[in-house]
Amino acid sequence: MHPAAKPLVFVLCLLPFAWLFYGALTNGLGANPAEHLIRSMGDWTLRFICIVLAVTPLRVITKLNSLARFRRMLGLFAYFYVVVHLLSYSWFDMGFDVPEIAKDIAKRPFILVGFSAFVLLTPLAATSFNRAIKALGAKRWQTLHKLVYVIAGLGLLHFFWMRAGKNNFSEVFVYATIIAVLLGWRVWNYASKKPRPSGALSRPAAR
Repeated sequence: MHPAAKPLVFVLCLLPFAWLFYGALTNGLGANPAEHLIRSMGDWTLRFICIVLAVTPLRVITKLNSLARFRRMLGLFAYFYVVVHLLSYSWFDMGFDVPEIAKDIAKRPFILVGFSAFVLLTPLAATSFNRAIKALGAKRWQTLHKLVYVIAGLGLLHFFWMRAGKNNFSEVFVYATIIAVLLGWRVWNYASKKPRPSGALSRPAAR
């Protein structure tokens, strides 16, 4: 892997945030900048989750094992964007009023689902370091990080309910298709590698 690859990917991952930050400073986020910022950060969270899920299939299909080195960074960027998404909602919509935020989360299912995805993503971000992997053990670490599949589903449901208010499902179907393909590939890959039962018929030996 080229030494400049990781810094380049880091900068590319940071560009959406930089662009939105610049838009906020220059009043370039439309008539409702707070809503635009909140929704854009949520959109980028879901996009990064899709990108993280795409790393393994791309690595296997292209046989570029070096792609695995980007997965941790991409996962942490997904967490970065969900944190900014949550902070934007807490600040612009709720004025950092913690009791009101708690009531809003409990009252509105789509916010509860999104907050649940954030809660589940937190231990994944917290254990994305070598010391955590060693402390947990590889098997338990891998089991924990399979929560990303649940998180993807919750993120998609959050996005669906949010768009249901405006009866706009076109992007929802796009993300649903991408996630279904990426998870379907995993099921197919797992099934194709599953060993045959010991009693399975085998080809007769040549004489």
